Amino acid sequence: MTVAPKRPAAMALAAHFPERTEAQWRELVAGVVNKGRTEGEHLAPEEAVASMRTVLEGGLPVEPLYTRPAQPPPLGVPGEMPFTRGRALRDADVPWDVRQLHDDPDAAVTRSAVLADLEHGVTSVWLHVGADGLAATDVAQTLADVRLDLAPVVVSSWDDQVAAADALYAVLSGSPASSGNLGHDPLGAAARTGTPADLSPLADAVRRLTGHGGVRAVTVDTRPHADAGATVVDELGFALATGVSYLRHLESDGIEVADAFRHIEFRVSASADQFLTAAALRALRRAWARVGESVGVPADSRGAFTHAVTSGRMFSRDDAWTNILRSTIATFGASLGGADAITVLPFDTVAGLPTTFSRRIARNTQILLAEESNVARVTDPAGGAWYVEALTDEVAAAAWATFQDVERAGGMADALASGLVAQRISASVAERDHALATRTKPLTGVSTFPLAGEKPLTRTRRADLPSFAGALLPHRDSAVFEALRDRSAAYAVQHGHPPRVAVPTLDVPRAADRRIDAVNLLTVAGMEAVDADTDTAASLRATDRGYEGVARDMDVVAFLSALLDETGAPA
Repeated sequence: MTVAPKRPAAMALAAHFPERTEAQWRELVAGVVNKGRTEGEHLAPEEAVASMRTVLEGGLPVEPLYTRPAQPPPLGVPGEMPFTRGRALRDADVPWDVRQLHDDPDAAVTRSAVLADLEHGVTSVWLHVGADGLAATDVAQTLADVRLDLAPVVVSSWDDQVAAADALYAVLSGSPASSGNLGHDPLGAAARTGTPADLSPLADAVRRLTGHGGVRAVTVDTRPHADAGATVVDELGFALATGVSYLRHLESDGIEVADAFRHIEFRVSASADQFLTAAALRALRRAWARVGESVGVPADSRGAFTHAVTSGRMFSRDDAWTNILRSTIATFGASLGGADAITVLPFDTVAGLPTTFSRRIARNTQILLAEESNVARVTDPAGGAWYVEALTDEVAAAAWATFQDVERAGGMADALASGLVAQRISASVAERDHALATRTKPLTGVSTFPLAGEKPLTRTRRADLPSFAGALLPHRDSAVFEALRDRSAAYAVQHGHPPRVAVPTLDVPRAADRRIDAVNLLTVAGMEAVDADTDTAASLRATDRGYEGVARDMDVVAFLSALLDETGAPA
């Protein structure tokens, strides 16, 4: 007789901690918040808790504490409506598609890089085609060594989508491809270049893929909006509106809505806010499943295929090595959110075309997280976490509201043409730039903890993409600080040294620490701090803007710009 092994007793986690009520917690919070306040300035428990609330971009509230709701909604399961928890259980061998981007215009270099990536852990290939990437005529040569039955291939383009799609289709037609994407995204191209959107090629692209298995025809790429400065909420709202526009067009051109639905893939940005990234991917699947339900797509086919790309907007040119850390956090967030494919941009992307080393770091970031951190061994690892679930609800509701605003404006094409999309992004950029300038939104290695004497990376520059009036041009968060450093660098070329500013050591409490803060502030703009008795072009004095320049609520960009003006640094 076989005796079943005795099941171990359940672990009583935190059993030794005394139970506390929420009211007691609020009292404890008030005790901490009121430390250092005079008795007349003490906050009541409710006021103390309210003082700890924060708001993310897009108006998303963050509470200081999340607890189980009195009536928690059912979590659902992966692979079923509303697909919040993912499309399906992950494969232990391929937890997600490790998708590497290639945009070097040299076909021989790209062919070699593609093969090296596939031999070292990458599972699919992404070719960017056009003026700022590979020529469409070189796609076949680039993919000559790729086993298309094993490695999916997708293409993208801003200025030549039809040629890019035709080039990939020609390659796929001669080989049994398992999956891939032709990259048609006319509304994304219109957003990025400012040219009118032409949706006419979509239906034919879908039709000719009949019998090509899992190859898709259409990508909804929201990176033009995100890179231009859109909030996560608006990025997802624009994604939904774009996807619905494609569904309407395809249905009007004779494509069954369920077939059209299957052909759409979403490419969205992943930021260094890991929980917001996870919530955004979960919210996108939920909202897109709701769209599928509304148009009659079968329940088991409503899950969105999501491709997360580390946000280009968060990448810095200066101290580029910090981009590795940003990408790691973003990739972790994308994994938590259940992305089907993830692309990590190389850390030197801003400087130009990546090197063999930076591509290796990019792919290994994913492989390490998938295989060594064990995050890939659990489906929806953040599911049931009260903060993540609440944030998912908030993001989904807010993104749906943006989607409805765009629909009321006539749809995504009209919203782009009328300037509605640009206006929303402009408002977001203004709010974010203020947070960056006051360093309430710090950028490590750029606006805080800058690296003095850094030598810029030297890379081959990418070709410029032609754009027209109305284009949503990329707007990196660190660009305003990089412009300050460029002024200092130009001054150094003329004078043999960067702009010098006298920083006195004052007879005040913690004078040495405060001087260090002031020196770091100057380093943000590439200026050099010297002793106060040195003959300099400008002087940082305590009597006017001096040490107040390191204050957290001060516009440090304006402050440093004024100092550069005094030194005579070219604007």
